[in-house]
Amino acid sequence: MGLTRGFMYAGAKDVAVSLWSVNDAGTSELMKRFYQQILEKGLNPVAAMRAAQLGMMQTEQWEAPYYWAAFVVRGEWR
Repeated sequence: MGLTRGFMYAGAKDVAVSLWSVNDAGTSELMKRFYQQILEKGLNPVAAMRAAQLGMMQTEQWEAPYYWAAFVVRGEWR
């Protein structure tokens, strides 16, 4: 929470953070999907994270919550 708060105080509107230690390969895949949702579909970060996580759930290799459930978006929710 400390690092997240630091980014928010520094002016970041939104911060995507993990709540616990995560798998590197799973994180890479999730972040790829997350940014694709933002850049290609124009979703806001909260909707983009949800879409990325739902996509991971539907992929056999990444369906376990271990790979995607640790991530949340903090900040402006609108």
